[in-house]
Amino acid sequence: MKVTKDMTIGDVIRANPQAARILMSFGMGCVGCPSSQAETIEEASMVHGMDVEQLLQALNQ
Repeated sequence: MKVTKDMTIGDVIRANPQAARILMSFGMGCVGCPSSQAETIEEASMVHGMDVEQLLQALNQ
């Protein structure tokens, strides 16, 4: 599955549980909290001040 910026964190983790480690390595320590499950990759990137393209590249490797 290719991860896109409009996918929610919850969808990404359900499809690939290993993605949680990648997200946490980018500073998203609350990947399990309820609000993050409905947040898109793009929204989370903005909130955490990170480059969405870098994150997507890591998630899609």
